[in-house]
Amino acid sequence: MSGALSHIRVLDLSRILAGPWASQTLGDLGAEIIKIERPNSGDDTRQWGPPYVKDVDGNDTNDAAYFMSANRNKKSVAIDMAKPEGQELLHELVKQCDVVIENFKVGGLKKYNLDYDSLKAIKPDLVYCSITGFGQDGPYANRAGYDFLIQGMGGLMSVTGQPDGADGAGPMKVGVALADILTGLYTVIGVQAALAHRDKTGEGQHIDVALLDVQVATLANQALNYLASGNAPTRLGNAHPNIVPYQTFATSDGHMILAVGNDGQFVKFCEIAGIPEIAEDERFRTNASRVKNREALAPILQARIETQSLDWWITNLEAQAVPCGPINTIDRVFEDPQVKHREMQQSLEHPVARQVPSVGSPLKLSQTPVEYKSAPPTLGQHTDETLGELLNLDADTLTKLKADNILG
Repeated sequence: MSGALSHIRVLDLSRILAGPWASQTLGDLGAEIIKIERPNSGDDTRQWGPPYVKDVDGNDTNDAAYFMSANRNKKSVAIDMAKPEGQELLHELVKQCDVVIENFKVGGLKKYNLDYDSLKAIKPDLVYCSITGFGQDGPYANRAGYDFLIQGMGGLMSVTGQPDGADGAGPMKVGVALADILTGLYTVIGVQAALAHRDKTGEGQHIDVALLDVQVATLANQALNYLASGNAPTRLGNAHPNIVPYQTFATSDGHMILAVGNDGQFVKFCEIAGIPEIAEDERFRTNASRVKNREALAPILQARIETQSLDWWITNLEAQAVPCGPINTIDRVFEDPQVKHREMQQSLEHPVARQVPSVGSPLKLSQTPVEYKSAPPTLGQHTDETLGELLNLDADTLTKLKADNILG
């Protein structure tokens, strides 16, 4: 079966993470992704190592694991867009594509005649998505935006980390580039919406996605906590601003996440813990009262939880459908039986390493399943193939373009 987007071709001018994450997701869903890279150097993340992918002899290749995380199901075509001949080739490719994704600075592609207005003149129904730190307009439009910076400016770091007065207190970034990843996912949503509009009207459009906008939008309940109350949320460590108990606790041999989502679950927890009277205490009977009295409740629960092992708690709490779990290191994540069952680790054929690991897509579609067609490409791996098939360039022409350093 073909993927749901197998009729779509994307010209991917993006690099680093947000744009490549979007195009990889579209590729997983079946779209043909033509990744345009600079000859000789390629996407910056190819060099963001160690670790690097190793060849069959165990030696490091030129491709970092970072690059491999966001570039499967793509064809790499190395074209120098700074040269007029390279721009002409890209214009011809645009005519064969449905979508362009780019994450250059605002106005950065205009000098190459690769901005939306220039490409719209070539292909009026083009869906063109621009990803920037701060958007196409506004007082910060010309600033460069990076995930770490956006996590700080967008408020995420102000609610992440240990609270003031605790050991290690201070704002903390999330351990993955979450603003980039979420921006990539919102980009996919926007592209699909624009394609649906095009299918109905024949019109293309320009999609403007900003990392800061995405970070603010995904503050979710924390944003509304502020807007509804006028009080800015603060750091609570592993505790939750609106639910108690919903945090980590130390057991006798490790830490456990206890995620009580309603009053019934709290009653069950207290029964299992041997402290049923706590659930009847007026200070703790409802979630609202537990939120108000969290500082009184947490030490009581901690004193009881630390008397039993992690396995004891998980076994007994899960038996009564009280949400709980361990805090896995990433190696243990991939050994988890549920993760294995859901096939979240994949292995893909690679022209240099033979096989490279990949993390599976979380999308499970019954009629158009995700496809793992190809490993992240080597730099320029598909230049001849793609330009030959789509632009009918013969071998002599390709050889000359390479000699002139237009292609890599």
